[in-house]
Amino acid sequence: MIPRYSRPEMVAIWSPETKFRIWYEIEAHACDAMADLGVIPRENADAVWRAKDVEFDVARIDEIEAVTKHDVIAFLTHLAEHIGSDEARFVHQGMTSSDVLDTCFNVQLVRAADILIADMEKLLAALKRRAIEHKDTVRIGRSHGIHAEPTTMGLTFARFYAEMDRNLRRLQTARAEIATGAISGAVGTFANIDPRVEEHVCEKLGLEPEPISTQVIPRDRHAAFFAALGVVASSIENIAIEVRHMQRTEVLEAEEFFSAGQKGSSAMPHKRNPVLTENLTGLARLVRMSVVPAMENVALWHERDISHSSVERNIGPDTTITLDFALARLTSVVDNLVVYPENMLNNMNKFRGLVMSQRVLLALTQAGVSREDAYRLVQRNAMKVWEQGADFKTELLADADVTAALSPDEIEEKFDLGYHTKHVDTIFKRVFGE
Repeated sequence: MIPRYSRPEMVAIWSPETKFRIWYEIEAHACDAMADLGVIPRENADAVWRAKDVEFDVARIDEIEAVTKHDVIAFLTHLAEHIGSDEARFVHQGMTSSDVLDTCFNVQLVRAADILIADMEKLLAALKRRAIEHKDTVRIGRSHGIHAEPTTMGLTFARFYAEMDRNLRRLQTARAEIATGAISGAVGTFANIDPRVEEHVCEKLGLEPEPISTQVIPRDRHAAFFAALGVVASSIENIAIEVRHMQRTEVLEAEEFFSAGQKGSSAMPHKRNPVLTENLTGLARLVRMSVVPAMENVALWHERDISHSSVERNIGPDTTITLDFALARLTSVVDNLVVYPENMLNNMNKFRGLVMSQRVLLALTQAGVSREDAYRLVQRNAMKVWEQGADFKTELLADADVTAALSPDEIEEKFDLGYHTKHVDTIFKRVFGE
């Protein structure tokens, strides 16, 4: 992922230096376990640990790989250069490359998940704060992009909070599912390595032993992990789209914070564009791009092939780095979103009471008018508002068929805005608790 959409902490997880450090720890812990079991001499295991402060030379490993055409062998060769060939002769004993590669990849995904979970918790805090702030800020709800009935900006924030809270649990589940390791040797039978070695390595790395691996860890775990990230990305886009719609000139119920010195357009100095949320829409597409390849990685030939490898070398870093950046950007957007309550009221009143049509419809049916006739009476007055700019309440009061069923006071009462917000507290308790 390009630096423009990257944050250092997540990038560091995927650096070659971090990867080789994890590879080293896997090999060193495996040697420890084998020494404890009497499989290799203790002094050889201790010799491996004497390299714990070594800064592995990425360029040197690449140089060796150019000859060996094998990345793990290149790393093991470089490790032997540091600890001595005789001391290193038991390193990787009974293991296969995937034991190192797959276990390392899952360690990296777990660390990435921890960052994403922390990101999500910050976003949830921002959404909750803004929801409480605007709990009673009335705005028009829309369906199909058309005015429907009143709601509040607080409920808008609250529903995004609830969605992201579900996503937090999805991330936690994905982290738990991916937190496995395998040190089971060729085709996963433990023929040349004791299962207790795997148990020891996994314990040291904060993983659970994979119950049954082939020569690789099953890729349904990874498919579920990236699918969870894809859902999070879609939720990010869901919020971004709402902000983009609210910032449209004809709406302008909220907008991204526009800082001093910021420029909106190279051609039109008046522009204040929703560039951050447009960017988030694009980043969400990139994250979702990883989902299908991750799903396709599940089907491998027999006990292994490496058709998954090139995919994961790309989607592992790119997807987690992008999503980390997107969550942080969205948190900033929510924290700094400028809300315009007066514009919300003005928009709601633009069609002069029309949004109360359902209340009048229900009142007519409760007064004994059939639903078909009630709908016809309300709609014919509503159309005058749409087509002539009339006032809905005025038209109803002048309609003899309506006033035959409802008194003027009963009609007037149907335009009480508080009717639509009376259960906001109940919804908030459901979302945020007491």
